[in-house]
Amino acid sequence: MSPPCQPFTRVGLKRDISDNRTCSFIHLLRIFPHLNTKWKYLIIENVKGFEKSEACKALIKILEDLDFCYQQFILSPSMFSIPNTRHRYYLIAKRRPLYFNFPLQPHIMESLPVPLNTACSFAGTVYEKMAALNSKHKCLVQGNPKTSEGTCYYLNHILETDKSPNYFEQFYVPDRVLEKYAWLLDIVGPHSTRSCCFTKAYGHYVEGTGSVFSPASPDVIANAFEQSHLHSRDTGAQLELLRGLGLRYFTHREVARLMCFPDQAFSLPSDVTIKQSYRILGNSLNVHVVALLLLLMTAGDNTAC
Repeated sequence: MSPPCQPFTRVGLKRDISDNRTCSFIHLLRIFPHLNTKWKYLIIENVKGFEKSEACKALIKILEDLDFCYQQFILSPSMFSIPNTRHRYYLIAKRRPLYFNFPLQPHIMESLPVPLNTACSFAGTVYEKMAALNSKHKCLVQGNPKTSEGTCYYLNHILETDKSPNYFEQFYVPDRVLEKYAWLLDIVGPHSTRSCCFTKAYGHYVEGTGSVFSPASPDVIANAFEQSHLHSRDTGAQLELLRGLGLRYFTHREVARLMCFPDQAFSLPSDVTIKQSYRILGNSLNVHVVALLLLLMTAGDNTAC
């Protein structure tokens, strides 16, 4: 489940259960006690901040009343070698007599309870599957000159390299944004190992909605911004310097790759606009993180979900 996040977002009004958008979630909580006892599993995803809400307290109370054991997490794809920061609240729960194969913690965990780099220690178990699943991202890090634990792979691994230059024209940051808001942009390049969280307002609002891409080196970018300060906006020289950086928004396919949607199995309908694509992906979740949690949740269970 992924209830509407707007009542709990950092930049929102934080109206919590007073927000009408929580009505559907509260309704589900009310009917949970009346569901068939064959219902054994639950996974919840929401924005960081949900854990402090009255809605979360109501969820926890229902789970405890129904004899579910549970564990809460705050996780980000960047913890799993993926160069994107997207901290989200997760809860996994299962109904007793089922139990988790790791010690439950009363606090919110900020990492998985299983080290994913030691698959050999868990041969033949779900944990081995988790390590194998994570290895497809981890192995991309090995090409980085300065590899260390926690390092993410380069962004060039998710770039669309099979498109013509004309294709990317629709993604260039418009002049009106460069003129007024270029200094607010979070700029990353092909050898960056990070990117900011992409929200549904990506491409519409500038600050805090996601990173933009430049093929230029960090030194060239820094020099362009330094030189632009020497020119008046009225002369056009400032804009020309910034245009030279080739700043563009990540394509919807590139954003989907950062969120670990598979190229072959996932695509949006052809009549969906770029703006709609960003809204859909901004409201979505990271597939890889959820896949790991699903494996963790069902570890040791012979019963199908």
